[in-house]
Amino acid sequence: MQNVTLNVEGMSCGHCVNAVEKSVGALAGVEQVTVHLAEGSVDVAFDDAKVSLEQIKETIDDQGYDVK
Repeated sequence: MQNVTLNVEGMSCGHCVNAVEKSVGALAGVEQVTVHLAEGSVDVAFDDAKVSLEQIKETIDDQGYDVK
């Protein structure tokens, strides 16, 4: 199990939080997703045998946010 904190730009409201948490949380292998709107960050706990960090970043990017 890996835990990472990603810096994400473009999140500004509750809809943003829901979009990121729902899309990333739906990935196989993702155990927990927590968006910190004020900090512009996303904490993700995931099984790297089932999903890659790159897939998680791409999923956030697909929602319209920039992962730094």
